Amino acid sequence: MKILVTGGAGFIGSNFIRYLLAAHPEHTVVNIDKLTYAGNLENLRDIEHLPSYTFVKGDICDKKLIESLEFDAIIHFAAESHVDRSILDSFPFLQTNIIGTQNLLEAARKRDCRMLHVSTDEVYGSIGHGLFTERSPIVPNSPYAASKASSDLLVRAYHETYGMDLLITRCSNNYGPYQFPEKLIPLVISHALRGKTIPVYGDGQNVRDWIHVLDHNRAVDIAFHRAKGGDIYNIGGRNEQKNIDIIRALLGIIAERTGRDREGLFGLITFVKDRPGHDRRYAIDPSALEAALGWRPEIPFDQGLADTVAWYIENRRWWERVISGEYLEYYQLQYGGRLEE
Repeated sequence: MKILVTGGAGFIGSNFIRYLLAAHPEHTVVNIDKLTYAGNLENLRDIEHLPSYTFVKGDICDKKLIESLEFDAIIHFAAESHVDRSILDSFPFLQTNIIGTQNLLEAARKRDCRMLHVSTDEVYGSIGHGLFTERSPIVPNSPYAASKASSDLLVRAYHETYGMDLLITRCSNNYGPYQFPEKLIPLVISHALRGKTIPVYGDGQNVRDWIHVLDHNRAVDIAFHRAKGGDIYNIGGRNEQKNIDIIRALLGIIAERTGRDREGLFGLITFVKDRPGHDRRYAIDPSALEAALGWRPEIPFDQGLADTVAWYIENRRWWERVISGEYLEYYQLQYGGRLEE
């Protein structure tokens, strides 16, 4: 099968492509990525030589480009995904996450092919008690979440209207290697290693359900190969953590690994004004996926955090190049062009 993977130069997409090609050598992958600031071709340098992998620089909103590509199925990761950026300017989120998804749906409809749409638990909004299930109401609280909720509803509508073979997965917070340093865990690690202030929104008590990106990859893979058209599955690690607890855990690991003063690292924590519409708690119930398809998260959080810290320490040059913008040189050398903001 030739699978079109959208957003494959980003954090989750690049980890997924690497996993998919290793787990299913019978498949080939066409990776389309617009190469916005968060798209980094260096994430895939170790596999770019493989005959089973092809990269296409392009925008999922480009209808003619999508129609020109050869593929038998779509796994759709591409998205504008940073909440803070959506608050500053929501238009790119509406364009990519809604119009881009609709464009892919039209391409899938014309080819009568399977499409898996990768969404987020943020479409459910905030929850005080209990867990989000696939039947929980969609009540997004940020422009980013609203754009993803809109794309979810489009996928559902295309399935109901046209009988298409469409799937939706909604995952909790991911962490692991190659994550862009604006996200919480790599931000804390990179700031701590450079002795920079670590900003914490509000009181730091916001709760998220965390899952290692490789466990997410396995879930998407299983759903793509085994779920029925129209299925929606939540993917979560059964791992609720307060932001401030994660930050302190990371700083403790860094102190142990580097020999730095623990209290000195803790002194980098600085509480800042909370962001607008900041959801207090997310918590995913993945039991439907576990029961139907036999998936379980395998990477314990303490091990995953330690492995992630080790990766960022060992790959300091990678994230330093991302922060400085040097990573764009590789793209420009290989493909020409400029960064898409």
